[in-house]
Formats: sequence, structure tokens, C-alpha cells
Amino acid sequence: MCRFLSYKEAPVLMDELLYQPRNSLIRQSFKAREREEPLNGDGFGVGWYMPEIDTIPAVFTSVQPAWNNMNLQSLAPKIRSGLVFAHIRAASSGGVSQLNCHPFRYRNYLFMHNGSVGGFRVIKRALRRRLPDDIYDWINGETDTEHLFALFLEQLQAGRNSNSADDIKRALISSFSILKELQLEYGITRPSYLNVVVTDGNCLIATRYVSVSNLKPHTLYHSEGSRYECVDGICKMQDGDISEHAVLIVSEKLTDVKKDWQKVPPNHLVIVDEAHRTQSGKMHDAMRAFLPEAMFIGFTGTPLLKTDKETSIEQFGSFIHTY
Repeated sequence: MCRFLSYKEAPVLMDELLYQPRNSLIRQSFKAREREEPLNGDGFGVGWYMPEIDTIPAVFTSVQPAWNNMNLQSLAPKIRSGLVFAHIRAASSGGVSQLNCHPFRYRNYLFMHNGSVGGFRVIKRALRRRLPDDIYDWINGETDTEHLFALFLEQLQAGRNSNSADDIKRALISSFSILKELQLEYGITRPSYLNVVVTDGNCLIATRYVSVSNLKPHTLYHSEGSRYECVDGICKMQDGDISEHAVLIVSEKLTDVKKDWQKVPPNHLVIVDEAHRTQSGKMHDAMRAFLPEAMFIGFTGTPLLKTDKETSIEQFGSFIHTY
């Protein structure tokens, strides 16, 4: 399987995410710690947003092993972004091709995956029949991941009411449910491992999921603080500047600082969004009813409503920072 990382909020140099940590993603491309096969050398990809230019993310992919790409090594210290996706590939579904490298981009969306869709070759035709023409024609590669992304986009188009984390979350869960229905219809018993991260450039949603409840999903961790930084070769989350926030979601811990990393429980979903949208009001109530075990990591500079202030701990849980 593959390895990935996603980062959101206070802008950081890509080099500090990809190269500098003790267990950096580049190191994981040839010596991953938390999978049986340590090699992830079938290509790589990075995606990042520059909102001061426009809402469409930049994407750079290559079939070269990440440890051996001089262009990436040269670019990473020169790119600073507040939202970064990076992925190293161990090919399963689909050959070694630049078209099959993650992250996949559709308009302002990025999507990447660690795992596999059980019985993908059997259900592929039925899955593609569900897609509208524009999304069907958008698919360029062969992977189960790109097809899962297409199914997610189809569900997003079908059910979108507003541009919110709630729409993205519902579309992602719905696409997982459709996969299970197709697998049941075609007699597929092979499990699906779906560690997925998706973003629209604003919110970020990640899953740690396996379709068979008695199996263990692939590893996934998150870390949050006021900022992430690397100083003299030591990388860690820092507490300090209350005006800044940072979240990392990774397949493997980037450092050995235990307090910086929390493992996402099996079959859980993580939402990183502005807290006033996801942790108060009717939307919060609906999300808690639909996802009682989800993790919500929220950032906000918006003052709380008076009613929220009165029950802030009960409403929001413990605070990372307040100001």
C-alpha cells in the first residue's frame, strides 16, 4: 500500500513536511516503518494551494521514486503553502504511470488514498455506468482511487446544497456505501481498505476505514498545534502563537515525539474545518447524529454566539487555543 500526508493552516515550506522530519515521507518511500513492505517507489505526487493566485491547486507528479527526484528536492524548499497533499505510491490497481499518481485533482478538489477497493476489476464497469458524462470523460488513469474519486464527485454533484464540509462528508460516506452495495451485488468478499483524504481547498476530511469489521485498517494519525516547524533538524508541533493553527494527517508519524501524534481509531472520520460551521448550531447537531464517533478539529476566528459561550466546553470539547 501507499503512504501519504496532508497539512492544513499556517503556511509552511514543503521541505519541512517532505524531507526534514526524522521519518519523512521521502524516507518512507524506501523505508516505511508501519507496513510489511517498506518500499513505496512507484511514483509520487504533491498538491498545494496558493489562494492568493486562485482556488485551483497545483499538482506535480512523477513515476520516479520520490527519493530520487531532483526536481522535487529543488522545489520543496521554495514552495510555501497552507494546504499541502503529498503521496508516495506502491502500485496495486493500475500500472506505473504518471496518470495513476496521486493526488488526483478535479477543479478545486484534491483526493488521495492509501489502500484498495476490494474486487475493483469486477465492479469497475458497474461503477463507471453510474457516472455522468463530464466525470466519466475526466477519468484518465486506471486506478481504483481515481474511480472512487469519480464516484465521490458524482455523489457530491447529486446532493450538494451548499459549499460545506457537511456536503463533502455526506458524499464521501455515500460513495463508500455504494461500493459496498456493488461488492455485495457482484459477490465480492475481498475487503476494501479506504484511508482517504479529500479537500476543496477550505475544509479537509480524512477516513481510516476497512469494510470488514474484524480486520484492522491501515494506520492513520493526526497532530495539531499552533504551528508546525523544523529547527536544526528537529521537527515538531509548537504551542505558542494563538493566532496560528496547524493540523497534520499522516499514514505514519513523521517524528518520534509521541505527544504530537494521536492515532485515528478504526472506521472513524476526521473533519478539519472552521469550528463555527461544524461545532455549533443545527449543522453540528446533524453531524453528531450522523457521525457520533467522528473527530472534529476546528479553527475559527469568528466570535462565539452568546449561547455557545455559556456552554463552550460542552459544545466544543477541550480547546487547543483560545484568544
